[in-house]
Amino acid sequence: MGAAIALVVFIAVIVGHPPHRETVVLLPDAEGKTGSIVIETEKGEEVVLNSAYASATTDVVGNVKTEKASEEAVKQNFDVAIAAQPLKPLAFTLYFQTGTDEFTPESKVEVQRMLEEMARRPSPDITVIGHTDLVGDNPYNDDLSLQRAERVKAILMGMGVPADRILVAGRGKREPVVPTADGVDEPRNRRVEINVR
Repeated sequence: MGAAIALVVFIAVIVGHPPHRETVVLLPDAEGKTGSIVIETEKGEEVVLNSAYASATTDVVGNVKTEKASEEAVKQNFDVAIAAQPLKPLAFTLYFQTGTDEFTPESKVEVQRMLEEMARRPSPDITVIGHTDLVGDNPYNDDLSLQRAERVKAILMGMGVPADRILVAGRGKREPVVPTADGVDEPRNRRVEINVR
């Protein structure tokens, strides 16, 4: 829903018609879903677009004409703006063996998927945050969480992502995803969270 609205605003601002005239088109997301957008005219009227390819065009005196655009017409008229959009942000979570920076077998598969996605992004901004379970003291877990995050950073750098595009931090045992008592070995807390923009 949010992606569709962002795209509408992008098209309206970048590919508007001559001064005092603009067109807004509501596009569906990758799954075909749409949100809705409310447009307030200069006269204070509100126009709601809530279906795929619904459009609103203002004229030079502020009147609004609504209609449904065809998918083909949108591609033809706005292809440059659509192609210029950034890729959607991504998030990955990788899990680790107890007390190490070794991935679980499932996470080795996820690493491959992450690398495939990274190959599609020429200059990503990446945040890598390491975490541990609640076994051990704070200094040990701080070091281990940072070691896990640095391991992921090294993999990303190995595929060509510049080091200055990767922000790394270790949170130790401070932010468990599954709350447990101190000393409990919880596999879902032994993780690195990767956010890509």
